[in-house]
Amino acid sequence: MMNTHPILFYDGLCGLCDKSVQFILKHDRKKTFRFAPLQSDFAKETLGHAFAFDSVVLYHQNKTYFRSTAALRVLKLLGGFWMIPSILLLVPTFIRNAIYDFVARNRYKWFGKFDTCKIPTPEQRELFLG
Repeated sequence: MMNTHPILFYDGLCGLCDKSVQFILKHDRKKTFRFAPLQSDFAKETLGHAFAFDSVVLYHQNKTYFRSTAALRVLKLLGGFWMIPSILLLVPTFIRNAIYDFVARNRYKWFGKFDTCKIPTPEQRELFLG
């Protein structure tokens, strides 16, 4: 994949994922990130079918990150104050992912679920792939 921007693949039906994408859009002043719902053809073509909808996926500098590592790397890439939680990358992955998995299992119950992927605003459209 030839993209110089970090690409965040997210569950387009998930309320928590939507809130996370909106948070990143608000704080990514340089418009560094690109986004694609995991339900999109772009995600299927890029990631193949070997992924689950319960994991956020970050593709950056020819590397693919999943689950808690992806989420913390996003914060690190946002920079400034937002990169402070990335210190949690020092915590062993199995511990971070246990917490991530607990939230992922309950995300629809806690944050809701959409029937279809939300449509980006015209201003946001250029940041969404697929």
